Amino acid sequence: MIETAIVEEKQPSDYFLFVEKAQTAAAVVSEIANFEEAVDYAIDLCGKKERTRYVIGDDKEGGTSQTKTIAAPALSGNEYELLSRKCTQAGFECLSGSMRKQLSGVDIGFSYGDIGIAETGTIVMNCPDEELRLATMICEYHVCIIHKSKIVSDGFAAENQLQEFMLDAPNYTAFITGPSRTADIERVLTIGVHGPLELHILVLEDE
Repeated sequence: MIETAIVEEKQPSDYFLFVEKAQTAAAVVSEIANFEEAVDYAIDLCGKKERTRYVIGDDKEGGTSQTKTIAAPALSGNEYELLSRKCTQAGFECLSGSMRKQLSGVDIGFSYGDIGIAETGTIVMNCPDEELRLATMICEYHVCIIHKSKIVSDGFAAENQLQEFMLDAPNYTAFITGPSRTADIERVLTIGVHGPLELHILVLEDE
């Protein structure tokens, strides 16, 4: 009698599945070792991109802002101080609020994600105020840090935390999968109409 070994198909870890699904949705995923690496990533990305193209209202200045801008309303004091200092060195403006005054252009929205859902490559953000919502919606590029320990298999695994977010009214819970896209107009896929042109996810190893 010949015995046949049964080989079980290995399932990918939540982390690797998250990366796979996020990249499939056109997000850029990178690993970082600490917060300063995230800041350097955002500064470098801002330096390489063209100035924001958004023009709202009666702005007649040719369609671009004169200074590149990074908006980060939800950082801690020390984190914002580091980002602001490096922005100044690079010649960028750094914002922590007054986002309604910036509707004509934000280059980079810089934030933390609260949950990563591996099944779909989705970032979940609890947005307690308008400043964070606007910073991550009107920017051209969104750079989002997620702790590796906060990546879970699916929405069911995040049920308790999601329930806490939704019961904490009037907070807003955002589910972000890749850059903004729509095919509402003549079924032509367009990127960046309702939000960022690019989503950059920085996975931070837990200490």
